[in-house]
Amino acid sequence: MLTIQTAFTYLTGAISDLYEEREAVNIAHIVMESLTGMSKLDRMVNKTQILTTDQNQRLKSAIEALLRKEPVQYIIGSTWFYGMEFIVNNQVLIPRPETEELVEWIVQDSGSRHQLKILDIGTGSGAIPLALKKMLPDAVVSAIDVSKGALEVAVKNAEKLKLNVHFMEMDALNPTAMAMLPNLDVIVSNPPYITQSEKTGMQQQVLSYEPSLALFVPDTDPLLFYRHIAQLAQQKLNANGALYFEINEALGKEVVALLESLDFQNIILKQDMFGKDRMVKGVIS
Repeated sequence: MLTIQTAFTYLTGAISDLYEEREAVNIAHIVMESLTGMSKLDRMVNKTQILTTDQNQRLKSAIEALLRKEPVQYIIGSTWFYGMEFIVNNQVLIPRPETEELVEWIVQDSGSRHQLKILDIGTGSGAIPLALKKMLPDAVVSAIDVSKGALEVAVKNAEKLKLNVHFMEMDALNPTAMAMLPNLDVIVSNPPYITQSEKTGMQQQVLSYEPSLALFVPDTDPLLFYRHIAQLAQQKLNANGALYFEINEALGKEVVALLESLDFQNIILKQDMFGKDRMVKGVIS
């Protein structure tokens, strides 16, 4: 039988051909914490503790999934975003650190305003609206997605985190459905923005396991979602209401030009922690 320490060493070695050393170690820590319920420090203290039969079986299953290049977040069924643990599965994208920066931007802009009406479009796991509700508790926060599977995950996250966000099944590309939405102070979206031709440079973990519905747009119309959502924002945002996008790093100027053509004001293109064009804001005057 394996001890906690030998299991960690075994796991790291098993995946070392697929991942760089630092990433392999990080993944091993994530799996072992999920497996044992112990923090890194607790596992060091209890490193000679023998794994149970169930833990051994789960370790074996995790290694098999990792060798298939399944993302570790799907294997353990959760990930962290904005200081909160979210349920994730292959119905939703795994929330990224860059998206935390988008949430932080909105929180900073909105901190002195009260009872804001906020809508997240294409919510996936619900990470954006739930983080906003946590930070802006008196805001009225709603979110939509076209995927029933994604909405089931988002609702579970809201229940788990005890945060009141209203989730609706709705297609952002359906103008008739979107016209039913109320007036709003903030619209935010991290829509599909990767073109089909960009697939070749992507990690297999993303291509094989994360939902393509939430990732890709046609090469012929990479601004498809931005255009529809910006047109909706024109109609639904109150005076001084703001639209926030997470964007494809290659489309910063194009998204800015789109908002300019629709008479948005105070447009800002912002870089993420890696120095890539990642967020755009526009205001309705």
